[in-house]
Amino acid sequence: MPDHIHGIIFFHRPTTASPSQNTFGPQSQNLASVVRGFKVGVKSWATRNQWPFAWQAGYFDRVIRNEAELEKARRYIANNPSQWTADQGKPDGVFR
Repeated sequence: MPDHIHGIIFFHRPTTASPSQNTFGPQSQNLASVVRGFKVGVKSWATRNQWPFAWQAGYFDRVIRNEAELEKARRYIANNPSQWTADQGKPDGVFR
């Protein structure tokens, strides 16, 4: 839809022979930090270029657990733009 984006992010854990000790420190290698960094970067660009822009407060995430779910998500994302015309009647949609 023209009022939101979709994406698939892959996280790969390094393989280790022994489990490492669980430590709590700065959270910089997780989904929330990736999304936060993306939102900050886009908002910063929009501000510099004087584009009125605001993000919603949160985001929706889903863990893709196998190839079938990955393929389903890819098809959904690829077909999503064909649904844009259905948004034309939405009172809060981009099309007015």
